[in-house]
Amino acid sequence: MSTPSLADFADEARAFLDAHATPRASDGAVVWGEGPDRVTYFSDEPFEVEQANVQAARDWQRTRFENGFGWITGPKQYGGRELSIAHDLVYDGLEAGYDVPDTGVISLIGLGMIAPTMLAHARPEINEQYLPAMFRGDAIACQLFSEPNAGSDLANVQTKAVRDGDDWVLNGQKVWTSGAQHAQLGMAVCRTNTSVPKHKGITTFLIDMSWEGVDVRPLRQMSGGAEFNEVYLDDVRVPDTHRMGEVDDGWRVTMTTLLNERASVGGEGAGPATRPTSRANLLAMLKATGRDTDGGVRRDFARVIADQAATEYLTSQMMRRARAGDLPGPEASVGKLMFGQNLTRIAHLAAEMTGPRMLADTGDWGTFSWNELLLGTPAFRILGGTEEIMKNILGERVLGLPKEPA
Repeated sequence: MSTPSLADFADEARAFLDAHATPRASDGAVVWGEGPDRVTYFSDEPFEVEQANVQAARDWQRTRFENGFGWITGPKQYGGRELSIAHDLVYDGLEAGYDVPDTGVISLIGLGMIAPTMLAHARPEINEQYLPAMFRGDAIACQLFSEPNAGSDLANVQTKAVRDGDDWVLNGQKVWTSGAQHAQLGMAVCRTNTSVPKHKGITTFLIDMSWEGVDVRPLRQMSGGAEFNEVYLDDVRVPDTHRMGEVDDGWRVTMTTLLNERASVGGEGAGPATRPTSRANLLAMLKATGRDTDGGVRRDFARVIADQAATEYLTSQMMRRARAGDLPGPEASVGKLMFGQNLTRIAHLAAEMTGPRMLADTGDWGTFSWNELLLGTPAFRILGGTEEIMKNILGERVLGLPKEPA
């Protein structure tokens, strides 16, 4: 079958969306005081509501997959269509005009970070087993990377994997694992050799989160939600077929995931907070709060707008490189760095404009609702690699500056 042109593909996508979803009622214009009065990135919904949202995401992902839009760029042998990144972007742009469930719980980590790593390093039979299920929405994946003493210094992982015949036995603790409470699959980074430099003694495994010995414990965030988890691995037996890459070569596998992680985090805009953090909404907020005559606030507003524009241009550059078939480059780390800084600055600007009304609910629209984003901003500057780590990577590996003293 020939590759459809972008125009023909767009027509096909519109027909699918018209048949399975409802166009958004809004024309995109921001009217202060209208629309959802909530500004959040991380969920703090009751568990039952969160579960219902996850199920809706699964259902929509399955509908997309069964109609040829679940993995537009993926290999046909795993249910993809082998079309270009440009086709994928066309579909995303069209779907943005429809009311559909948020599939971030499925796509951001599992499909955006782990699936590309599996394609590059997992065995064909494992990819056959898991990849169609992931892109159909049947299996959600999580990263079992960070540990209490190995966050930004990921090579310091202490979770051990010991060979036992055709299996490996895993023991250790992971922490800050996003989405583990919903996941059926996990990618675990483990220590398999202690007699070599730490980067050279790591191996990665895919584990079924329902296997005996896997214990997921949610961590409560100060914003009220519990999207992060501790995961304990207690004598978890993993078949050697679930090993990704060679023994002790897991750092190379891990870096594949981290490059895709930074590209995903840095290039996704503001996720659920996209509309309230848009330039149009911030300008409407500036006027509605009466701070448009305050020179200091106007200066901070201008800086935020300039940073947003620079990030958008950088994201466009990343997309052009992706269309050309290039792997994520230094822009991924820069994009991730700017993403966290932008949301932090926006939250602080909102605090400046709303004042005490962000701390106590006075009933004024668009004021108290911002505290969820403000309380979530510390996480933006840590997830996917701390700002300090990102700056070191850019300084040492891109600018060629001297390595930071140990």
